[in-house]
Order: sequence, then C-alpha cells, then structure tokens
Amino acid sequence: MVRLGPGDDETSRRSRKKLWRLVFSYAPDWALTIIFTAISYALNEVTGFKRQFSVSDTSLLHPFAVHERVPDWALYIIAVVAPFSIQLFVNYISVRSWWDLHNSTLGLALGLSLAGMVTQFTKITVGRPRPDLISRCHPAPGTVDPPFGLSSVAICTSFDLLEDGFRSFPSGHSSLSFAGLGFLAFYLAGKMHLFDRRGQAKSWIAITPLCGAALVAISRTMDYRHHWQDVVVGSLLGLTLSYFSYLQYFPPLTSEDSHLSYSPRIHQVDPVALDHAPLSTHAEYSGGVDATMHAYSEDAEDSEDVELLDGTIRRDEPGPLRQLWKERGQRRVEGADSAV
Repeated sequence: MVRLGPGDDETSRRSRKKLWRLVFSYAPDWALTIIFTAISYALNEVTGFKRQFSVSDTSLLHPFAVHERVPDWALYIIAVVAPFSIQLFVNYISVRSWWDLHNSTLGLALGLSLAGMVTQFTKITVGRPRPDLISRCHPAPGTVDPPFGLSSVAICTSFDLLEDGFRSFPSGHSSLSFAGLGFLAFYLAGKMHLFDRRGQAKSWIAITPLCGAALVAISRTMDYRHHWQDVVVGSLLGLTLSYFSYLQYFPPLTSEDSHLSYSPRIHQVDPVALDHAPLSTHAEYSGGVDATMHAYSEDAEDSEDVELLDGTIRRDEPGPLRQLWKERGQRRVEGADSAV
C-alpha cells in the first residue's frame, strides 16, 4: 500500500481545486447552451402568427411532400452527430488534446442551440406561408379571395398541418445544417492553417462540409417546404452563428496558432496566493480590489491558475472592463481636444 506524503497530499488538493474551478468557469457556457436548446423546443409548441395569403398565389400551390428528402432524424445526424464525430477524429490525429475536444464540442453545441432558438423565434413571429400551404389548408372548392383583400386561415378546412404551414421563414434545416457543418468547416480550416502562408491546397477539405450543408438547404426547395429566400437567410444565419461560437473558444483562422484552442478561463488571481503576496504589492496598489487584482496579474501568470494546458494558447487579457471603459473614454476626450 502506497502512502501519500504531505507534499503529495497538497498537490492532490491543489489539483482538485483547479479542476473544480475549471468546471465552474465553463458551467455558465453549458448552462446557456442547455437553456437555448430548451427555449427552441418550447417555441416549437407556441402558436405563431399567421399571415394572410392569396388562394391564387402560384408560389403557395405546390403539393405537400409526405416523404422529405432530409427528415428531422437525418438532419440531427448531419448537423450534430457527423460534426462531433469528425471533430473527435481530427482531434485524435492532430493535437490530441482533451481540452480541444471540450472546446469544439461546446462551440458546436452553442452554435446549434443559438441557431435553433433564433430560427424558431423568427418563424413564429414572421408567420410566412410555406410553398405547400394551400395543400395543407384544403380550402373548399371554388374559394376565392375577398374583394380588394386577402384570405386568412378561416377559409381552411383542414388544420392538422396548418400550424407548421406558416413557419417558412427562415429555413430551420438550412440554419441547423450550416450551424453544425459550418462549425466543422471552421474547425478543419483552423487545424489546417487554411488562411496563412502554408497555402490553400487542402481547402476542399474545409469546403466539403459547407457543400453538404448547401445540399440540405437546397433539398428544402425541392420538397417545397421553403421559398428560396427562406433557405438563403437560414443558411447565412447558421453560418454566422457558427463562426461566432467558434471564436468564443478558438483563435481567428488567420492566427498563427489557429490549430490550437483557447486556454481555460480560470481567474488570474488566486486568493490564497494574493493573501501571501509581498506587502509592497498591497501597499503599492491600494486603490481597491480591482486595482490590486489588475496589478497582481503579472505575477499571477506563473501561478497554477493560469497554467496553459497542452494544446492551448492564452487569451488576450485586456484587464477589468471598468478600467477598459475608462481608458477608452480618456482616448475619446483626448481625440476631441486635439481636433479642436
């Protein structure tokens, strides 16, 4: 039986402390992702706005496709399972970093949840009719629009598929496929340094996921589930949110370290270490807690709280927001004075 000495016990305690601080530092990210996902599912059950339409509008006279080319279960495989699996494989053959896997999984989940929530909220508030609305509505034979006006859902005789018939804008399949496969494309581009001097010979690898997302989006017009505007806006929405999520956990694609992930967001100052800091540090920076923490951050870079994990790079630390706002305000005042 191996007994731990005092030093080993202290090391174990510090490791557990760092692990819990690491978990709590990213708990809000995971919590928000779960909340966004729950909101998107809840919004799907909300009765949305239904715009008026014309029974003679040829863009709404397409047949209802019973069997979709990309059903919901296939969309989840394409937008969720496939990107996660490929990112796991790429991580194994490249950086082999468990923290990179955490960041890529969290970024993928954040992009998908944001895209789902924004898409569902827009659907129920815009209430645009789908191209197959008349097939869902089943108006009585001979029904015409009122003089100098448009028809409403009051003319419909079937209501089983009618609620979803007014959720055309934007396309959910398009936004989710570009959110999932778009994040994968950015992840691959970062690992291959696609936008630096190493060249773009392998750019097709990063573009392939976007082609897959485009095929999913196009299939929605083939099934007459969406107008082309719905698909374009949904695709741009998913791609934008995926890149936003990517930048939360990875450096820009133009960075020299684009193949690495950001280091954990652990606080720079350890309260225990701060209590044992030299007295001169406290005396010199006695302007408050924020000033003391900001001043002590340079010494804290060598502490265990900011130790870089393997396969990560340090984030830029601009300092407390209050100090940042003050500095920018001073620069604006100085610029105005010099202009006068």
